Amino acid sequence: MPNSRAGFVLLDSYLNPIAANTEALRILAFPTDPAHIQSVDHFLQEKVRSSLTLPHRSPSASSVVTEYRSGNRRYCCTALLLERQRKPGAHPAVVLLLERNLGSFVDIDHACAQFDLTPRERETVEYLMQGLTTKEIAERMKVSPSTVNAFVRLVTIKVGASGRSGVVGKIVRPNTGWWSETSVPFAD
Repeated sequence: MPNSRAGFVLLDSYLNPIAANTEALRILAFPTDPAHIQSVDHFLQEKVRSSLTLPHRSPSASSVVTEYRSGNRRYCCTALLLERQRKPGAHPAVVLLLERNLGSFVDIDHACAQFDLTPRERETVEYLMQGLTTKEIAERMKVSPSTVNAFVRLVTIKVGASGRSGVVGKIVRPNTGWWSETSVPFAD
């Protein structure tokens, strides 16, 4: 999976949360630190009901939202139906996957050809679009943070941007038209 920072929430057949991974809690609790949540079960139950499911629908995988916003970040929500052996009265459970992946909305090949990006510069752009920090990008590319900064500088020059978020804006803008250079803050 290209974005290993995906959030997972396991729901029962009535869309009640059973479990969630740390990343899902981080996404859903933003800007609050998940460590400060007193009752994780209650928090998840309220978040699923208020933000992750569509109102006035019977519980099913199709009643889960397709996009979730956490601060300025957008997450694609995918509901996956878990198949299990049928027992009388048993209903399948649902896994909700929360992924931040702007690359699915962008023709990255076209953008890389347009700006004449090398394969390593393209890889850097893909990680920037996922909102990864310099250190996280360095770990994934197996290079030093200084090398990542050099790739970012080269990309900003090639696309005519003023910074990390500007790079993402220049890559996304031709295909969506809704992005501005200041839309998403990126941390180093």
